[in-house]
Amino acid sequence: MNGNSGIQEMLFNLIKSKLAPNISFVHDLSELLGISYDSAYRRIRGQKDLTLEEVKKICEYYSISMDETLNFQSNNVSFTTLAIRKDGFTFENWLHSLLVEMKKIYECRNREIIYAAKDVPIFYYFEFPEIAAFKFFFWHKVLIPSGGYDHDHIILDVPGELFETGRKLLTCYTKIPVIEIWSEDTISSIIRQIDYCLESGFFFLNEDALKLCDVIAVWLNHVQSQAEHGYQYMHQRPAEGIENTYKLFHNEILVNDNTILVNTDGRKTAYLTYNVINQMITKNPLFCDQIENFLRNLMQKSTLISGTSAKERHHFFNSLHEKVKALRQRIERRG
Repeated sequence: MNGNSGIQEMLFNLIKSKLAPNISFVHDLSELLGISYDSAYRRIRGQKDLTLEEVKKICEYYSISMDETLNFQSNNVSFTTLAIRKDGFTFENWLHSLLVEMKKIYECRNREIIYAAKDVPIFYYFEFPEIAAFKFFFWHKVLIPSGGYDHDHIILDVPGELFETGRKLLTCYTKIPVIEIWSEDTISSIIRQIDYCLESGFFFLNEDALKLCDVIAVWLNHVQSQAEHGYQYMHQRPAEGIENTYKLFHNEILVNDNTILVNTDGRKTAYLTYNVINQMITKNPLFCDQIENFLRNLMQKSTLISGTSAKERHHFFNSLHEKVKALRQRIERRG
């Protein structure tokens, strides 16, 4: 038995945990390293050490950090990114990649998402095509100005394939146990964006802005209903689910960014949002533990408004509806 077999075994076990059941690891490894099945088996069994070049290829191919594999304790944390780029990685590519990640989470036996939501979680935009279309316009006009989006005014319609991908993403999200931490500012971002588009002349008709107010109000009612039931379900579908799989907390001051921690079958992944929607992702155990400790401490300093907390829930959602009403009044004053 070689001296590196323990590390090699940890690396291979990590890879196997990520592979779909229908994928042959031996075949994958032999193709990647350009070796025979017998040579791949010898490496998997620890009878032959991997070379540094082979380790590099494996880690790059399977998006694995060696710090993560070795549980190396340092102040350096490795991240992968899920980001819209000028090299052709479009919003559509980004959304599809997010769907792939969400499906992996859904397929795990034990799974949980903790979401500190400075902004409305992106999954919810696809409850309503009007909200999805508005966000699609805003991101391309303001955040991705080189994205080739050629509409000068907001059209409350979104490409069918894009919306379908978003719906699949939302469907997966509603079937996973979720803890969300909101503040009264969670919907402020989309309200500010609508205000910005009004002032910039992006709305061809004020009626479209008013329509968005109507849809946001309906959406808030739906989220409130989810919190009351204690589980998520799709809008205009029967309210069915497993109780206590959706917990909503209200925090008055401390939700300063969009931070997501995912627990899947004993493994943790942290997602940090930057540049509004792009993601930095790490499985570094020490970093993920710090994120989880912060989020659970944040929950302790928050008010649980799902389940039986009817008074607190009613008060919180009333405050959000007041923000929407104030936006509606500003739109109506514009004539």
